[in-house]
Amino acid sequence: MRILVSTKPVDFRKGHDGLAALVQSLLAEDPFTGTVFVFRAKRADRLKILFWDGGGLVMAYKRL
Repeated sequence: MRILVSTKPVDFRKGHDGLAALVQSLLAEDPFTGTVFVFRAKRADRLKILFWDGGGLVMAYKRL
């Protein structure tokens, strides 16, 4: 399983569609391959995790 971690903060108002668009445009990756994408908030106290589970995009939210 590949895990890609964003080093720059993203806008946390984005949902799973917005994050999938970021994956395609900025990372030039396909969000529907099973790769796990980890995004962080500006203060680095929150994470959003995006992955494809075979049936749809799943987004998890974690507050640190």
